[in-house]
Amino acid sequence: MSTVLVLNAGYEPLHRVSVRHAIRMLVREVAVVEEADPGRQMGPFPVPRVLRLVRYVQMRWRSRAIPAWTRDALFRRDGRRCVYCDRRDVVLTVDHVVPRSQGGRTTWTNTVAACGGPEGCNARKADRTPEQAGMRLRRAPHVPSFWELIA
Repeated sequence: MSTVLVLNAGYEPLHRVSVRHAIRMLVREVAVVEEADPGRQMGPFPVPRVLRLVRYVQMRWRSRAIPAWTRDALFRRDGRRCVYCDRRDVVLTVDHVVPRSQGGRTTWTNTVAACGGPEGCNARKADRTPEQAGMRLRRAPHVPSFWELIA
């Protein structure tokens, strides 16, 4: 099922919802369609791609300096690709660049998405740094913005 981008009344991106949830928002008249799939209808409503809220919603959760680290947000930041081999259609795991056994922490700048399984990059790297394992990071880990995680 596809997702629909929800914009605040001031056109700032808020989050994504399912098409079903988006239609419920239209029925309750809390949002209007900004962009729709051409020729697709769900009852009297066009199937939306982008909704805009009718009233402005205060975004207090974005007042933090950085977004909270979560596994899903990490995979979104890395484009759901392994940072070592750049493969996309694999089972992803969280890899600590500096292993936790060597004092590494679970932070944005120390974790990356890596292929899982017995033949994956995470198993090949094992309990070593990328330099010790002879592996190269294709993308450096960084702290993402809220907008990067929503897009």
